[in-house]
Amino acid sequence: MNQPKDSPATVRIAERLAEIEKFHVVTLVTRAFELEAQGKRVINMVIGEPDFPTPQPIVDAAIDALRHRQIRYTPSLGSDELRAKLQNWYHTRYGVDLPKSRIAVTSGSSGALLLTMGALLSPGDEVLMADPSYPCNRHFVRAMEGKAATVPVDADTGYQLTAELVEKNWTSRTVAVMVATPSNPTGTLIPIDQLKEIHAVVQRNGGVLIVDEIYHGLTYGFDAHSALEFADDVFVINSFSKYFCMTGWRLGWMVIPQAYVGHIEKLAQNLYISNSDVAQQAAMAAFTPETLSIVEENRHKFQQQRDYLLPALRDLGFDIPVEPQGAFYIYANCSAFTQDSYGFCYDLLEKAGVAVAPGIDFGEHRAAEHVRFSYPQSVPVLEEGVRRLRNYLKG
Repeated sequence: MNQPKDSPATVRIAERLAEIEKFHVVTLVTRAFELEAQGKRVINMVIGEPDFPTPQPIVDAAIDALRHRQIRYTPSLGSDELRAKLQNWYHTRYGVDLPKSRIAVTSGSSGALLLTMGALLSPGDEVLMADPSYPCNRHFVRAMEGKAATVPVDADTGYQLTAELVEKNWTSRTVAVMVATPSNPTGTLIPIDQLKEIHAVVQRNGGVLIVDEIYHGLTYGFDAHSALEFADDVFVINSFSKYFCMTGWRLGWMVIPQAYVGHIEKLAQNLYISNSDVAQQAAMAAFTPETLSIVEENRHKFQQQRDYLLPALRDLGFDIPVEPQGAFYIYANCSAFTQDSYGFCYDLLEKAGVAVAPGIDFGEHRAAEHVRFSYPQSVPVLEEGVRRLRNYLKG
């Protein structure tokens, strides 16, 4: 017997989905895959993923776990062993002494952010964040029935929120402020003194500060400071994906203010029970001297790639007023060539085989005038991308 087809009258969609936008980058990536399947080479400067493989000690630890240990459920906040490793990481890397109980291992940093928003937000509560910023942050807030209150930022503040902007945009519905340092899509950091000032404004208004430190480890010429160096009432989000090159392992972590630990644990127990055991056992090897040597060498290569691509893009006519200090992104004004960043990116992919991200993915403020270049590619690959860009722009 034939089943009736779904019709608009029989499909119920939650209202929140109308406010959760598609990732335009995904459309471009899908098209890039189609072009590559047709035998065309695409220079990929669109995906925020390290081009380096997961360090071999991490892979070996996973293989050993699969061969010799039973893979089981773990505690919802992560294995005690991995949490202890993270506890030591904060002590040695930042000089911060944390109780292990405040550290939660999560299903990627996305899991950490969902747990954070689930613990903080009631319907209609607002979270202040910069525009531009990583698009999923807005949608994490909406998924938990809150509202992302985006604040336009420009080069004069390094595309970051400031204490003054937080104070100016705080309302009776504001419960939290989220910042990212280094930032996606701009690669800029918030100086620690400015971060302290933002924290003071949030604290004075009775809110909570959420700090995305996912790209820590990927800063160039210096090490970034953690908000935990001066505050113990902040949510700090991090990940094994970027610095440790473990994107597909889907493992992150968060440091939680003590008063929220039980609430986060309760949510984790109910939302996903526990994280991948094999990924956690693999991540135990992330902090070995062998692995750290590999990822630090990767960091030097990322810096070389940035130092090639940044002046090359400026020479082509892209306006990049702020030098990115971390992550692996360059946020470039493309208004010399177009007022339609998505159309520009799609045409560039089709005609030149170069994939970059349109600014409209990252917010609304001057989004049609900007594109994001991702540079986790070797310098020869980036050189080919610049050559194609130059030929495309000559038209």
